[in-house]
Amino acid sequence: METKWFTLRTVEDKESIAQAADILRRGGLLAIPTETVYGLGANGLDETAVLHIFEAKGRPQDNPLILHIPDASWLTRYCEDVPDAAYKLAERFWPGPLTMILKKKPCVPLRTTGGLETVGMRCPDHAVTRAIIEASGVPVAAPSANTSGRPSCTTAEHVREDMWGKIDGIVDGGPCQVGVESTIIDLTVTPPQLLRPGGLPLESLRDALGEVTVDKAVTQKMNDGEKPRAPGMKYRHYAPKAPVTVVTGGAKASARYLLTHAGEKSGIICFDEFTRLFDGHIVHPLGASDDKRAQAQHVFDALRTFDETNVGEIWAQCPDSKGLGLAIGNRLKKAAGFHVEDADDGKIVIGITGGTGAGKTSLLRALERKGACVLDCDAVYHEMLKDDEPLLRALREAFGDVIFRQDGSVDVHAIGLIVFKDRKKLAELDAIVHERIPRALAQKMAATNAEIIGLDAIKLIESGLGAICDATVAVTAPEEVRVKRIMARDSITEEYARSRIAAQKDADYFRAQCDYEFVNDLPTAEKAEHAAEVYINTIINNLKEETER
Repeated sequence: METKWFTLRTVEDKESIAQAADILRRGGLLAIPTETVYGLGANGLDETAVLHIFEAKGRPQDNPLILHIPDASWLTRYCEDVPDAAYKLAERFWPGPLTMILKKKPCVPLRTTGGLETVGMRCPDHAVTRAIIEASGVPVAAPSANTSGRPSCTTAEHVREDMWGKIDGIVDGGPCQVGVESTIIDLTVTPPQLLRPGGLPLESLRDALGEVTVDKAVTQKMNDGEKPRAPGMKYRHYAPKAPVTVVTGGAKASARYLLTHAGEKSGIICFDEFTRLFDGHIVHPLGASDDKRAQAQHVFDALRTFDETNVGEIWAQCPDSKGLGLAIGNRLKKAAGFHVEDADDGKIVIGITGGTGAGKTSLLRALERKGACVLDCDAVYHEMLKDDEPLLRALREAFGDVIFRQDGSVDVHAIGLIVFKDRKKLAELDAIVHERIPRALAQKMAATNAEIIGLDAIKLIESGLGAICDATVAVTAPEEVRVKRIMARDSITEEYARSRIAAQKDADYFRAQCDYEFVNDLPTAEKAEHAAEVYINTIINNLKEETER
């Protein structure tokens, strides 16, 4: 079959709109853009045309389709006993990502509704598509324009991948602005019931209607014998070729969980702030952890593009269920066949950083007195140098055999002589270590029973470790105080102490990058440790209050 391509970004292109509408009128298949995902459209009143949708997609025929209309005035053409709630919702949310389940009229074929006496009705928020529907004069049945089971299409190019040569036309109306399918609410029951979360949050429906219940299929897999009342309820949707595991819980906790559990060949879907932790993996950012609009736009693209890779499995962070998070999580969980792991372990991770001589020890001791497990990143690195083969292999490739002693052990001093004279080599060493140490630390965090964990790292921020800390603390002190501490502690000259300070980030850097600052300029260790204990207690109490909220 020859597939015609329409680039249609404006309703002013009357000729192209007429040609696209003609495809629908004569029983053809046309991929259309909406604000949610691309749809595979046909005349919803033409049983043969609707059958061709199922055939092109490989879609189970008991999976209902949605009728798309240009405005609410078309509702009475295809629906009986339209309740006031439907017009109330239409006035407030149409055009938009909302589908309403209503009683169908006999003119709507059972093939379109999956054998049901109800039909889903929607008015898409895409001017070009509404113009095409109006020009066609027929309601357009349009499930997502992907091969059944694959992630939905959010660009016309995605449709080309799945449908070229199978359908009559593709309308390129630009990328979808919402990115997940419409919300589906059943208005034939009392109280109304959410059947599928989507681009319109549940909270908005409740604000408009009052009580709205949630069907169990939103959060768990339907049984084989159950009949779906709306699209997206029963079958495994949105699935890439590789198996998916979804990790729920707080963003930082789930990132730590992924670090611990993802294997060398795993693909990663994570929030933007954690991508650097997964160097060496194929990573698709989902959007910032607090930007669900971006997450909705990226979720299908992330799932779909893994099919072009050789990953053996995919691990995905999941947002909470507030707002659009319910829809995003639903799509991820369906892609995973509801294979879900919960990362919340009740642990609090506090990262301590600052330059040499700033006085981090005072805070670390305060944490230990609270029963915390304190992990020294330098100590973990030196431990890894003993037997971590991938790390040793990377160091040998970067620096050669000169950094290894005759017994095969690493000569840290020899590495130091190289990197402290060559900034490029120092950056190369940092890249090697930063790629591997977050996973090693996450494993140690998972292994401890301590509820509080302290991370001691000068390069907490540069390594990306700060992103998985529930709080980060910059420890600072005046330069003269630091110089005296370093000279006394390490028995070195003032000149050498100052050169070490000059080689590190200044206090302003740490201050700007961290959540808290502890200025440790107190004259005695006793006073410093007392102040540190008060400070640590404050941070822990703040974190607990945030969790309770």
